[in-house]
Amino acid sequence: MNDTRGMVSIRAHREIAEIPAREWDACAGAVNPALSHAFLLALEESGSATGRTGWLPQHLLLKDEAGAIAGVVPLYLKSHSYGEYVFDHGWADAYERAGGRYYPKLVSAVPFTPVPGPRLLLRAGAPNEARAHLVAGMVALARRLRVSSVHVNFAEEDDVKALSEAGFLERLGQQFHWTNPGYRDFEDYLAALNSRKRKAVKKERREALLPGIEIEVLSGGELTSRHWDAFYEFYLATADRKWGSAYLSRRFFALIGERMPDKIVLVMARRGRNYVAGALHLLGAQALYGRNWGSRGDYKFLHFECCYYRAIEFAIARGLPRVEAGAQGPHKLQRGYLPVPTRSAHWLADPAFARAVASFLERERETTLLNMASLAEYSPFRREE
Repeated sequence: MNDTRGMVSIRAHREIAEIPAREWDACAGAVNPALSHAFLLALEESGSATGRTGWLPQHLLLKDEAGAIAGVVPLYLKSHSYGEYVFDHGWADAYERAGGRYYPKLVSAVPFTPVPGPRLLLRAGAPNEARAHLVAGMVALARRLRVSSVHVNFAEEDDVKALSEAGFLERLGQQFHWTNPGYRDFEDYLAALNSRKRKAVKKERREALLPGIEIEVLSGGELTSRHWDAFYEFYLATADRKWGSAYLSRRFFALIGERMPDKIVLVMARRGRNYVAGALHLLGAQALYGRNWGSRGDYKFLHFECCYYRAIEFAIARGLPRVEAGAQGPHKLQRGYLPVPTRSAHWLADPAFARAVASFLERERETTLLNMASLAEYSPFRREE
């Protein structure tokens, strides 16, 4: 595809391997490891995010007038709506009942990873119009492929603004994030909770370890194939219970362990010589991102210990501003993870369908804002008089 305005060029790539890692990462930046070339390449090379699994890469690459790469977009041609965490199954059902064909669609997201961040990835110093060129490129590709829609999930505000100006519909969602105002240690954090919640957290942490559980927090060179073998077993068992199938392959975990070990924080629970549960986090420059959890058997409160409390301890020790605990989960609220808004943007080719979805999104937005306000009233933190 070519955009004659300024003679820029935009091309869709069927593999991220076609784009040099250095060029991609110069656009993605170093803040969010889920957007790195290494992470996305591991998803593709492992067979986790491919056309066979319904995630056919269509990554956009924008070059400026001089032929230099100015921006990229992680983009996929989807044959379903699984693994996105921004739910549009109802839209698909309604459109197909009306005689339309919802799939395939284009989705800009990190597969199976509900981590907010930029989606229109621009190299430092890229011209102001580069973002608009990327948006136009997505729409042009959608029209060329004759797909029903384009969806940009968990986008940052600057991206949503540019997308809205191009006719995309904004959708408001919510997640639960923990914020670090500068706690000295976990006890300092506990002191900020009201008395009842503070006692509850202490009880949960104590009882989680009662069966003789020990916790290991591993990163970098500490990670071995033994840890990944155990964690993958936990991941499969939990995926089978919750979703019926696992999205990620064992090779995916091997690849990220080899290629980006310093961005991995693996919390493993051990009983004697055997590992019984684990939680995977990604380490960013400004946040720790909760990714996957799994266990062999049921252990009371162990999920909270590995996924939430150890993540808080790690963030405090590293001086990280926040922990993002992934999608859904009001149970996170009483552990200090408060509701925050997330945003996505959606372009629908059918004008009548777009109007119907716009009406739905307006009502949904009001409900989401009310729900967030209501949840905030249940904050576990002490209220200052």
